[in-house]
Amino acid sequence: MLTGRHVIEPGDLTVGEIDEICSLAEQMIVDPVSFQDVCRGKILATLFFEPSTRTRLSFEAAMLHLGGTVEGFADASYTSSTKGETLADTIRVVSSYVDVIAMRSPKEGAALLASKYSPVPVINAGDGGHYHPTQTLTDLLTIRGLQGGFENHTIGFCGDLKFGRTVHSLAKAMSRYKNNKFVFISPEELKVPEYITEDILKPAGIEFTTAEKLEDVIGDLDILYMTRVQKERFFNEQDYIRLKDSYILDKAKMKLARKDMIVLHPLPRVNEIQPEVDDDPRAAYFKQVKYGMYARMALIAKITGCL
Repeated sequence: MLTGRHVIEPGDLTVGEIDEICSLAEQMIVDPVSFQDVCRGKILATLFFEPSTRTRLSFEAAMLHLGGTVEGFADASYTSSTKGETLADTIRVVSSYVDVIAMRSPKEGAALLASKYSPVPVINAGDGGHYHPTQTLTDLLTIRGLQGGFENHTIGFCGDLKFGRTVHSLAKAMSRYKNNKFVFISPEELKVPEYITEDILKPAGIEFTTAEKLEDVIGDLDILYMTRVQKERFFNEQDYIRLKDSYILDKAKMKLARKDMIVLHPLPRVNEIQPEVDDDPRAAYFKQVKYGMYARMALIAKITGCL
């Protein structure tokens, strides 16, 4: 039963609940008209204490497609937090007006704190480097829609694997399904944290390897999850210059990939995927955006008790 539940991290949802949400989202994709009024009378608050394009607009579009309404803010400078109001008080006030809250904050743990003061469900839309559960739902729904399910995949994570919350969340989520293998592609400076490999993957018996160059392993992948390599993460510019082009996906690298591989990216991108790749049928990152709206529609409908 998802009604009334907070969703702060991907682990708040069981495998069965993820399947339930994805199944509902797939129904919404096929027949959106049947769901256009299910949340009529419900109000979503979008509290975004840091900038966002896709996530905020996706949440708002999701609620509007369900027949509900939206209020909130996209810039904390227009809120009473500038006067010193605490997050706890903000949540107490906002939850008096609405049925569900989607909140993003640059502060890790902010969504969990908000959930302790909110009588209505809180959905974490990103809290610093911690969690982004609806991005994980987006990624999972995309994988299920385009690759047929969550099992028996070789998944390559490429770029900034040290600080990438979307990478950590998806790796944890996919480790719950059978026969998945991971390939972590990054410079040494940005390798995946040990808590992912030592505390999650190894105890679960998940097979994983590491690589420093994308072209060395791209041919083995069913799914390539790209992220940006950030210059500011390196201790010296020479290492960045040496490695940066290894993490730019272009047509030449795509020629080495399987015909049925898909490319995902949480967006926004900078230069890590060249525009020339966009027309490749395996480029799924803009389809991923659309899947994200339906994933949020299904989640909102479930936790508000609309369905």
